Amino acid sequence: MMSAAESQPPPQTAAKTEIGAQASFPKINIEHFRTLPGIVKLVQLAFGIICMACASPAYLQGTHWFLFVATVSFITTLLWVFVYLLSVREELNLPINWVLSELMNTGVDTVLYFIACIVQLAVWGEVSHPYRAANITAGVFGILNTVAYGLGTYFLFVQWKSSRTPTN
Repeated sequence: MMSAAESQPPPQTAAKTEIGAQASFPKINIEHFRTLPGIVKLVQLAFGIICMACASPAYLQGTHWFLFVATVSFITTLLWVFVYLLSVREELNLPINWVLSELMNTGVDTVLYFIACIVQLAVWGEVSHPYRAANITAGVFGILNTVAYGLGTYFLFVQWKSSRTPTN
């Protein structure tokens, strides 16, 4: 015959079950990256890596600004990729207008990339330097990334505009 202590599970097992029941794992959302806005985000990351690789190290003053913009834009875009990949927008019930936040971030990145490309190409345009070709390449890919960020801004603007409720 079993005693009452032998028939009940150990206390550690019960605690693990409660903790395991409360924990939820983030849902991986790859479907977003099969849409045009998701593909544009991945292109922005790829062009950002090329920009940072071609412009590093910064030999001239304008390249410091270009690398700063490329790095900050890369990091913020990478954060948005994780927001979409891990379905953070759906999991967190915060009073944040996610679309407007991303729209403003991407719009600022677009303007800063445009300015940084002008600076990068102007600084390296007339210089005779062994790394001139790589830095000009960084500026050209910066222009392409400016277009990608502009396209991303447009898609976000359309999404934000369609999500707003009409007022009378």
